[in-house]
Amino acid sequence: MPTFRYQSIGADGAVTSGTLTANDRAGAVRTLTQRGETALTMQMTDGLEVGLGRAKRRPTITRPELADFIRELATALEAGLPLMNALRVVHKQAGTPKLRAILDFLIERVEAGVPLYQAAKEYGAPFDDMTVGMLRAADASGRTSEVLHQLADLLERSVELRREVVGAVIYPAMVAGLIAVSVVIMIVFVLPRIMAPILASNRPMPLPTEILLAMSGFIMHWWYLIAATGILAWYAARAWYAHPDNRLRFDATILRFPVVGRLFRDIAVARFTRTLGTLVSAGIPILSALRIVRDTLGNHALMHAIDQVTEKVTTGQSLADPLERCGLFPPLLVQIVNIGERSGRLEQMLMHAAGSFDRQVNNSLKLFTRILPTFLLVIMAVVAVFVLSAILLPILELQQSVG
Repeated sequence: MPTFRYQSIGADGAVTSGTLTANDRAGAVRTLTQRGETALTMQMTDGLEVGLGRAKRRPTITRPELADFIRELATALEAGLPLMNALRVVHKQAGTPKLRAILDFLIERVEAGVPLYQAAKEYGAPFDDMTVGMLRAADASGRTSEVLHQLADLLERSVELRREVVGAVIYPAMVAGLIAVSVVIMIVFVLPRIMAPILASNRPMPLPTEILLAMSGFIMHWWYLIAATGILAWYAARAWYAHPDNRLRFDATILRFPVVGRLFRDIAVARFTRTLGTLVSAGIPILSALRIVRDTLGNHALMHAIDQVTEKVTTGQSLADPLERCGLFPPLLVQIVNIGERSGRLEQMLMHAAGSFDRQVNNSLKLFTRILPTFLLVIMAVVAVFVLSAILLPILELQQSVG
């Protein structure tokens, strides 16, 4: 009878590890469940894990392709196929060489006795912490197909949300780019030619004209210095942001912005609510679920807040109180969590609230797409007025002097 090395979490949140013997992995998981523990890891102690590091530059797939793969695997398992057979069926239907390479690795590792979530973790991208955590939840809960369908829903929703954000930003970004290019062309090429006859008369120039001419001369003579400064500033900003304290300050500042901050917060809260509800409904303990959902927020200020919330929950406090005290999450979410904890229906309340927060994200996106183009148009109008005044004022003064 094989021996398994495990790590589990009890009802009190304590994490324990050890070894046990069973006919197979499923039997070992059942043994822990009968003890009132939830398996976090379960590996055969036959040395199969020795020497296995993450390979470099392994093929990866996009998030939509990952969602399709998880959905197909869940459907195969729902039809009653064992995991190995389900993986082979999906492998036959794989449409890309990259997906086939990923499935080859997963099949090889699962055949060696490694659980699917562990194989996914060893492979690396595209399997992030949330995906690995959901695969672990599927393995531990015994509701594999159901949890995988939930994971596919989460991945598909994240893809939709990303497309909505990109769709909301791409038009304002194009407008801003056109404004910048137009201003540079006007200053560098158009303005000097128009001003050449006036400059030849040695007349004093209006202030806007002097400013633009100075900018034009600086750009034409020192363009390489401007380009080098821009590149150095980019790398300096990246190095500054890479420091944890600076990254925390920057992300916290973003959340304070009137429109952009609200959009980022709504996106993070919607993802937090749906992911946490899915993990809890899949049987993941609340502490493990919080650690998994932390890495899905995309904002380090919110991630730091979840770390503090997790620390408070570890000491026995409820989830709602530290969420409210951190001040970064909306009162509606705090109220929903409070009601869910008191009624024992936390996962149902979170899943119902996820739809409400998704609608809030859509409203924030609509507000963002309306305000940002208007803001850019105002900037463009101000720039246009300044440039035109710089061109027309000396011409009008010259006409007056001649008249």
